[in-house]
Amino acid sequence: MTSWNEDARKLTDRVTVLVGPDNGAYPSGNSVVVQGAGETIIIDPSVTVVERGGAGVPIDAVVNSHAHEDHLAGNGLFSDARIHIHHDDLLGAVSLDGLMDVYGLEGQTRADFGQQVLDEFHYTPRPDAHGFSDGHVFDLGGVNVEAVHLPGHTRGHSGFRIDGGVFFLSDIDLTGFGPYYGDVWSSLEDFDESLRLIRDEEADWYVTFHHKGIIEGRDEFVERIDAFHAIIDRRHSAMLDFLVEPRTIDDMMAHRFVYRPHVEHVFADSVEHRTASLHIARMHERGEAVEVEPGRWQVA
Repeated sequence: MTSWNEDARKLTDRVTVLVGPDNGAYPSGNSVVVQGAGETIIIDPSVTVVERGGAGVPIDAVVNSHAHEDHLAGNGLFSDARIHIHHDDLLGAVSLDGLMDVYGLEGQTRADFGQQVLDEFHYTPRPDAHGFSDGHVFDLGGVNVEAVHLPGHTRGHSGFRIDGGVFFLSDIDLTGFGPYYGDVWSSLEDFDESLRLIRDEEADWYVTFHHKGIIEGRDEFVERIDAFHAIIDRRHSAMLDFLVEPRTIDDMMAHRFVYRPHVEHVFADSVEHRTASLHIARMHERGEAVEVEPGRWQVA
């Protein structure tokens, strides 16, 4: 780990976190290296790993928690390593078109973001990537890494239970921004269930890919995940308040319930539209809102 120096935090004799700038703030992240007696893997090699030319140790396999640009950045750097990703997100690692399908982007937005992924995130198609399923165990020799399927952010989003008391949460990142479920590959219901499931996870260290980084101890983890989960209900309540008058999903998109109004992002509108659609579906199922005319919704 000599090339990382103070930015490499060793949690156990087998597990090291390569901490990105600003504690893994986007577009970077916090990558995890697990060294066994037989093999060494890196989970989610960030853009910073690419910029620094590697992980400081030879890598036998790359494990992607899911198919998003910031988590796939180093797949091309480790050209001789195997690539593993949950089979539901496999298409995003295999080709750029597959990755754009995960987001659900179309037209010029698809073209623009696809180019950004190539230029800024070093995206490299890996048609040789292998799919895994929930519960798959990577036996590295003296240390195991178990995949825990936690869908919602994407269909294949997974965390990893690592021997020695470490759990990698990936993009259940516990930030004030809250859960992100704004892609075609996202599900509000699945994210809710994943957050309920992961709350029971016992570990000494919980590692997020972004921002929070390393959380020590279950008490702090539970406090943070409860606050993170509560953001879903706050968004939902804010949308219901907005629907006191009849509104369309485009109205909700323009109002912004995920991003702040000043934030400019190539697919902000797509995320807002998808998020509003998922919440409208929840409102309809619960009887909280009705379609007063085609495409216009109001609280019941």
